[in-house]
Amino acid sequence: MLRFVFADLATRRWGAAALVVIIALATGLGVMVTLQERALRLGSARAAAAFDLVIGAPGSETQLVLSSVFLQAAPLTLMPGNVLAKLAADPRVAYAAPVGFGDFVGDHPIVGTTLDLVSGLGGVTEGRGFEKLSEAVIGAKVEISLGQQIQPMHGHAEEGGEAHAGVSYRVVGRLAASGTPWDRAVLVPIEAVWRVHGHWAPDHDHEHEEEHGHGADEHDHDHAGESDLDDPLRPEAIFDALAPGVPAILVKPRGIAEAYKLRQEYRAAPTMAVFPAEVLTRLYGTMGDARRILAMVAAGAQALVGAAILLVITVEVLQRRRQIGALRAFGAPRRAIFALVWVEAFALLLAGLLGGFALGYGGSLALARGLERTGGIDLPVVFEAGDAVYGLILLGVGALFALLPAALAYRQSPLAALRG
Repeated sequence: MLRFVFADLATRRWGAAALVVIIALATGLGVMVTLQERALRLGSARAAAAFDLVIGAPGSETQLVLSSVFLQAAPLTLMPGNVLAKLAADPRVAYAAPVGFGDFVGDHPIVGTTLDLVSGLGGVTEGRGFEKLSEAVIGAKVEISLGQQIQPMHGHAEEGGEAHAGVSYRVVGRLAASGTPWDRAVLVPIEAVWRVHGHWAPDHDHEHEEEHGHGADEHDHDHAGESDLDDPLRPEAIFDALAPGVPAILVKPRGIAEAYKLRQEYRAAPTMAVFPAEVLTRLYGTMGDARRILAMVAAGAQALVGAAILLVITVEVLQRRRQIGALRAFGAPRRAIFALVWVEAFALLLAGLLGGFALGYGGSLALARGLERTGGIDLPVVFEAGDAVYGLILLGVGALFALLPAALAYRQSPLAALRG
């Protein structure tokens, strides 16, 4: 039986191949949508897992998380400097790491922060943490050698960014790989960022930041060349209530109860406190809605393709009436004819579904790798048990539809077929 099926398909190989490709493309679309949505959800959740609480100025919670956790460039309103000082001295806080944005080295964002965040991200695997204001620690995927001097630029070069004259950092360490956007970041002391932007003079005779200022990327650069970065690191700088403001603070509470108390306390102006996981949950809801819409589109495409293929197979059965009649005349029972047509249709369906899952996986993998290069997030493309159930359902529905042309062949009269 199988030998006859394969021989019959071989005589119609181009038509059969076209049907398989059409089924594969329709199936691959649905598989790719599902896998990509799952990869984005898993990858973003892992990227945010290291950050329990984020505090910023009132505004968009989503933008605060995207900027501080995923390092998506956007201007953020500054908080007063005393907020950081208060958090750093709070016994409920394991550490409060400020993050200051605005500068870049190539496509890599420079983030002003503290050594606490370096440790919180997994520590360094090469070299050491920064000990001077002129030193930097780079992410695992930053293609810069230890000991190399890097010059910060305010904004991207292709967007007309301005280089900070007379300012450079020496790379002294490399972070452990985390599969997050921080793998592509350059970390420097927050005090260095303040000095480069002219907000913290070497003699510490500075002015207090305005409560409603803009993010570090909107500050004046007239003092960049005057900044003195030769001084040693001063961890106590963040405890100064008169320190310049920061756009966001990554807080590590000492426990779950402390996390909720801190969020409640800092939810009122001039601050806003959010759990990144909660913000991502809302984003997942939006992503899920979009995925369902795309899945419905894919299902509609599959239904149309299935109907078209069923019509093609039925027409082929009608065109092969003489062949079927000859088989019946030579003694082939109705059951054998029924099985022959059904197995051929099912084989085409099975090949198309397997090809569709392979295409969907390959397409999702390629898209994930492209997003990893631009966003820095590792996106795991994985199948789950539900995907197997989805495939079996498609296979079962296809097997049922394949009964129609098989039944049509079963009902044909050999005499009428030969006369026709």
